[in-house]
Amino acid sequence: MKSTACLINVARGGLVDEQALYRALVENRLAGAASDVFDVEPADPNRPLLGLPNFLATPHVAGVTDGTSRRSAACAAQNLDRIAAGLEPLYRIDQ
Repeated sequence: MKSTACLINVARGGLVDEQALYRALVENRLAGAASDVFDVEPADPNRPLLGLPNFLATPHVAGVTDGTSRRSAACAAQNLDRIAAGLEPLYRIDQ
């Protein structure tokens, strides 16, 4: 990556070598980085990466919104009604 690039990881912690990322940030081989996932979670608040001024850590809650919570609850309630009525639940993944 260019030294002016910023790395953003919102996928999985294991995709990024945190020690290599730390070295790249400290040595200014990378302008910045942000992540909401780590190789070991919960993240140790004392890990050196979190103390860097060019690193931003955010919570991994992008999909947790009022809307998604309401839809999840509605789906669960609908499935309870379906099961009570002897019907198959919707969105079943263990078939």
